[in-house]
Amino acid sequence: MPISVEFRTPEGESHVLEAEPGETLRNLAVDNMVPGLIGECGGTCACGTCHVHVDPEWIGIVGEVEEGGLEDGLLYMFESKSDRSRLGCQIELTEDMDGLKVDVVVEDF
Repeated sequence: MPISVEFRTPEGESHVLEAEPGETLRNLAVDNMVPGLIGECGGTCACGTCHVHVDPEWIGIVGEVEEGGLEDGLLYMFESKSDRSRLGCQIELTEDMDGLKVDVVVEDF
């Protein structure tokens, strides 16, 4: 069963895409050319160019960053890090994420 995900860009655009369970948020965005979400490292949690802010109503389902983990260490570098920050390469989509909403975060590198 396809999962619907809405990507909201800093410019106010909305991109609603469908994915299969098991696909990562990063791959869904990159494969569909969502503006601002680059995923430059190929999904290896090494660059931060798939940084998103998960909509508050979804953070409990998606989960927060594991404190002290690789994702946390990478996100620590960014001024835009918040309690809703996640890297799209670390979010594996599941059926209970149908309707997920995320805000694309564009970093200055």
